[in-house]
Amino acid sequence: MSKDNRKIALVTGGNRGIGYQTALQLAQQGVHVIVGARRIEQGNEAVQQIKQAGFDAEALQLDVGDSASIQAAAAEIGKRHGRLDILVNNAGILGDQVEKPSQQTLPSWRQVFDINLFGLVEVTNALLPLLHKSGAGRIVNVSSLLGSIAQHLEPGSSIYDMKFVPAYNVSKTAVNAWTAQLAYELKGSKIKVNTIHPGYVKTEMNQGGGEMEVPDGARTSVQMALIGDDGASGSFTHLGETIPW
Repeated sequence: MSKDNRKIALVTGGNRGIGYQTALQLAQQGVHVIVGARRIEQGNEAVQQIKQAGFDAEALQLDVGDSASIQAAAAEIGKRHGRLDILVNNAGILGDQVEKPSQQTLPSWRQVFDINLFGLVEVTNALLPLLHKSGAGRIVNVSSLLGSIAQHLEPGSSIYDMKFVPAYNVSKTAVNAWTAQLAYELKGSKIKVNTIHPGYVKTEMNQGGGEMEVPDGARTSVQMALIGDDGASGSFTHLGETIPW
């Protein structure tokens, strides 16, 4: 078991995109980062890049859609480190695009929710015992402005016409609701849980579209992962600004 006094963070889907940049930026802040990746080879490649940049990380096989993988990952973190200080639930999928919300197939709904919501909940629950062993545990759930019901109902908002990925949108709304539920449960503990919007980022998921570069898209996750004891819990933010639920 590690006797390292540095903060220990797990980033799911940490081998590419916003997840990789989150892992890198946390490592740059002196955090020991565990890069969770569905394929361990990709996790190892990401870790190698972080180490080549002069920082510390390790890889861990973690498929958030597989219960056995989640339980094995939790057991391995406990064996290696005995605790977890930061959990960034970053892994997610977009799902199929449709012309109308009613055209989203039920299999697509289930696939998106299995990863974006149920996988996130299962990972969090599996790691809560290790987070409780931290002096100041932090959970960051990566959501999206597309999960904001208020903005979807507001004509003229930036997402009012973006109903072509309804399963993704609603899965992120559910992530926001789960964050509020868990924040209530943890209000008497040292663990803080928050949900964030990374921004409209130029990632593979967006097929290169977006307004922000990937490193900037990781900034909010990193900020909330490193918030102090007087920081928020149960919030939905982007770069320090509150987003309407």
